[in-house]
Amino acid sequence: MSAPDDVMAAYLDATRERRLQRYMDFIRIPSISGIPAHAPDCRRAAGVLASELSEAGLEHAEVCETGGHPVVYADWLHAGPEAPTVLVYAHYDVQPVDPVELWSYAPFEPAIRDGRMLGRGSSDDKAQVQMHVRAAEAMLATRGALPVNLRYIFEGEEECTSEHLDGWLQANRERLAADFAVISDTGFFDGNLPAITVGLRGICYVQIDVEGPTVDLHSGSYGGAVVNPATALCAMVTALKGPDGRIRVPGFYDDVVPLSERDREAFAALPFDEAAWMDEIGVDALAGEAGYTNLERRSARPTLDVNGIWAGFTGDGPKTIIPAHAHAKVSCRLVANQEPAKILAAIRAFVAEIAPPGVRVRVQDLGLGLPSLTPIDHPATQAAARAIEATFGRAPLYYREGGSIPVTASFESTLGLPVVLLGFANPDSRAHAPDESMVLNNFETGIRTIARYWDELAALPVGALRL
Repeated sequence: MSAPDDVMAAYLDATRERRLQRYMDFIRIPSISGIPAHAPDCRRAAGVLASELSEAGLEHAEVCETGGHPVVYADWLHAGPEAPTVLVYAHYDVQPVDPVELWSYAPFEPAIRDGRMLGRGSSDDKAQVQMHVRAAEAMLATRGALPVNLRYIFEGEEECTSEHLDGWLQANRERLAADFAVISDTGFFDGNLPAITVGLRGICYVQIDVEGPTVDLHSGSYGGAVVNPATALCAMVTALKGPDGRIRVPGFYDDVVPLSERDREAFAALPFDEAAWMDEIGVDALAGEAGYTNLERRSARPTLDVNGIWAGFTGDGPKTIIPAHAHAKVSCRLVANQEPAKILAAIRAFVAEIAPPGVRVRVQDLGLGLPSLTPIDHPATQAAARAIEATFGRAPLYYREGGSIPVTASFESTLGLPVVLLGFANPDSRAHAPDESMVLNNFETGIRTIARYWDELAALPVGALRL
């Protein structure tokens, strides 16, 4: 059966305004998972989502306890044992809004402007949560059934490293049995070209703490006689990476799989306008690991970046001190075959080695996530490509995304499931930044793509996904 068929298309047209209102109501909930004060908001978002899943016609909708922010589960399993079973994932939590003064509108007061939905989470990832709910709703409302068996899990901790998800997955392995998983937390390629992400980098996120004297010291009385923790930290951070962009942590590259000629040809073939990209983000020069292109550096090579650094007095006016401590948050994006725990150990060893006498140093683990690569020729990937072409009017590109979605590797390692990354966010969505937005054509057409995808999967030969 084609999707959307005429009846489903009419249903989606007739329910558009109600659908957008529900989408806006969902954005209004400030479900910021990384800030403890917003824990009640995360729980409220989970409750709203469970209710919407039930109203859409899905079954066993439940707010599941994890030890942290809850997981929302629902399913519909009446397509029969010969039909594929798909595990669907997205997340309902969002990033903090700081610096809020850089927003041109209130982050949690959504509005539609110039064909976009505005608001924190409008793209990452509440749009894609809503798209899956509305696709199921439309199919059940117009057909009374779904063509495949579906299990849904919507997480509330993706933006704070999914700390409790692996344990929940392990405890619910039988309940989550499927042929493969679909993750909707990615987007289209530059220029808003339809695309399927086939690679994600992993992450090793740390905080480096440097402690010196027990209290801040007068810089006149003690300057030149004790090690300044801020100066020591800056020197240590500088030592982590060379001027050629290579990371100097011993062993960091030991497990990195080199890019093949075919890989590099695929990157070179992507329609990427580097000058326009630079203009869009407001930079006039690029930097990175020598010997690699911009796209290769951003998605297929490992990185190390300082995400924040602070020490001493940072208020207005003077205060002449030697700070007692200094801190930096550092994230490493990892590629296929790199083990986050191994990288963490290597960073700890190197930081201890380069720390000067006179300070005490600690490296905290703020989160680890494995990298992932998805086969382009997997039947589930190719079915997604056909669904995208049928609804968006052009075949998708295949590319690797530089970000990390830890659950991708968790599905592969804990549940033994291959993963298809089916996402619809526009590349200029400004996810994680001020003025986040979602192109509504991506949202609306994406709903139709999801419905078409379930039909494409149902049309595959029995057992095709179990190869």
